[in-house]
Amino acid sequence: MGFQLTIDCAEPDNLVPFWAAALDYRPQDPPPGHATWRDYYLSVGVPAEELGDGPCVDRIEDPAGNGPSIWFQIVPEKKTIKNRLHLDVMVGGGRSVPVTERRPRVDAKVAQLVDLGATVLYRHDGDTVGHYGVTMADPEGNEFCVA
Repeated sequence: MGFQLTIDCAEPDNLVPFWAAALDYRPQDPPPGHATWRDYYLSVGVPAEELGDGPCVDRIEDPAGNGPSIWFQIVPEKKTIKNRLHLDVMVGGGRSVPVTERRPRVDAKVAQLVDLGATVLYRHDGDTVGHYGVTMADPEGNEFCVA
């Protein structure tokens, strides 16, 4: 059994490059026999007016094949409340790595993601428990953590 992660959004064109960079993923190729995702969607009956004019790249995948694929599904409503599920971008190395080494790794990733349109919401700086992480929002406001 496999699964994909689906993230509701307004503009996959904004989130695909953001999350591909955040997770070291890549845009997913369309199914065999289709030059673009738009061609594929048209072939399965999605009306052209729902697709716009672009190639409809709305999926990313782990190039190593270890993580789940992620589909950015267009929905009409905007995000209004806190996510019930969020991603943790793990770049620090875990608790076996001293906080003094993890902090610069986390801060470097946070800076990269801010440059790509993310917002820092708050920092978790619990030196007494040896934890350091940053809660952020992606360009559409979906919360995630970098640790």
